[in-house]
Order: sequence, then structure tokens, then C-alpha cells
Amino acid sequence: MAATGRAGASAERVIGEGVSRTALLVAAARAVESTRSDAVAVDRYAAHFVRAEPSAAGWPLRVEDVPGGDANPVWSGDARDVGLRTRVFDDHLLEVARAGTRQVVLVAAGLDTRALRLDWPAGTSVFEVDREHVLGFKQRVLDEVGARPTARRVPVPSDLADDWPSALLEAGLSPDRPTAWLVEGLSMYLSRAGLWALLRDVTRLSAPASTLALEVKPDSHDLGDPAAPFYAEARSAIDVDLPALFHHDPRPDSEADLVLLGWTATSRGSGEYAEAHGQVVPDPDGAFGENRFVFARKPTVPLPRLTGPDAQR
Repeated sequence: MAATGRAGASAERVIGEGVSRTALLVAAARAVESTRSDAVAVDRYAAHFVRAEPSAAGWPLRVEDVPGGDANPVWSGDARDVGLRTRVFDDHLLEVARAGTRQVVLVAAGLDTRALRLDWPAGTSVFEVDREHVLGFKQRVLDEVGARPTARRVPVPSDLADDWPSALLEAGLSPDRPTAWLVEGLSMYLSRAGLWALLRDVTRLSAPASTLALEVKPDSHDLGDPAAPFYAEARSAIDVDLPALFHHDPRPDSEADLVLLGWTATSRGSGEYAEAHGQVVPDPDGAFGENRFVFARKPTVPLPRLTGPDAQR
């Protein structure tokens, strides 16, 4: 995650500052996870991004270099959770693509490398929407390592606070064909109104049989929560104050919102996937333990329109 619609976020112009720095944190977590013998996701590009940013010098990129080993809440716990999340969404997107969807949109793509590391069916296009300085940094690093995409990779420089749907259409997205959307690691940075607007725009651009995968955090933590040790460690180790970046208004019921917008939707807790992949179930009081993954599909036959107060959203 690297792009938001928050006021002031557009002032950031380097990857190592503000909310853009969280993209580096996620890349570092993927790098550490990739070096584990039981890794559930492997990203051979992740470490290159971190090494390319001077302010991230000294961050561990291998599991054997993590201070305190598995007890470290950031470089071990975070890496495990990010690795699991990566695998869940990898599997989902590949399943949808193999079923025939050939357009994939990564909203606030950050330093995501799915367009380069997954085995996409021929003819797949992966659109990466994020701010220009994030995509520019990413492209420079990929060029330096000679990376080659496994799908048609289409960077779409746009802030979510701007007219990103128009930018996406101009980049070649066809709203008449099914699209697989991914909104990963973003919702907690958006206000209720901002997330609703995002889902509404996604709906407007989605043909029947389109899908949406969305990570949600039911509550935005502050420093008084049980997860505070993780946030304190993150602030100390990598100079990222995550609670200060979160929106703290009551979190929306995104599954219900998607149903209001005409999708079918289900959600599962991250713990269910941890068990399936042989991982320790995340602490429900931790920074990631309560996160849920929402999976939605736009029906080929429109659902009946809702009436009553809820229809006035």
C-alpha cells in the first residue's frame, strides 16, 4: 500500500516518507518471509526495493538477521502476516485469471510484484494504480535488476484523491470486460466516506463477473490497544507511526456495503488461512489478528435493488 486519498498525502514525493514508507515496510516483510524454509510466499524483488532506499539501510531482509528472532513483532510477526496475506491474494487472483478474467487492477499497488512473479495466463494485463513517485521508484529498481513481467504490466500514475478511474480507462482498462480488483493493505488508511467512494468507483468500472478482493481491519488501533507493542516497535525500528496514519472513525461493514452496491460478498478471518497453511494463528489482539479478507463478485444477473433507508447510502 502506498497511495491514499487523505488530505496532505499528495505532498509526499519520495518513497521513504509518510504513508509511502509503509510500502517499504511491506516489501521488507515480504523479503524476510521469502527467506524462511516454510515461506508461504516468495518475492525475489522485495529486498531490492528496500536496499534502494537509503533511509531503510539496516533493515533486516533475511530471517536469520531479525533481532530477537520469532519474538520480534515487526520483522518476524509482521513478515509472517504479510506473507500469509500475500499468498491468500496470490491464490485468489490466479484462480480468477485461470477461470478467464484477463484484467487485473491493483489499487494502491505500492511495491507489489505480482505482475512479475506470478504465472499468469497468456493475455493477462495487470494495471498498477499508485502515485507517480511510487511507481517511478519501483520502475527504476526493476530496470536495475533486469526484471521481466509475466503479464502485460501497466503502471497507472494517479492519486486516489484524483480522477484515478479516468486514468485507468485511458491506460486501457475495458469496463465491458470482467476485472479482478485487489485492494490490499489500504482500507485502514481511508475514511468511511473515502472507502465508500472507492468501492462505488470500482463498481462503476466493473462488468458482470468481475471480482474484488479487499482486506479490512474492523478497528483502527491506537497506542492504548493491546497491539501497541507492535506499533511502538515499528516507530522505533523504522520510523513509521502507523496509528497516526490510520483513520480512526468507526470502520464500515465493507461486506454489507458491497452488497448494497450490487455485489455478492463473503469474508473470512486471517486465522482461517493461517491454519490452512500450517502457520500459527495470529493473536486476535495483535496488529493483524483481527483482519478479514472480503471476496466479492458482481453477478451476471443483477441482484434486486434494495429499498428503504440503506438504499440511500
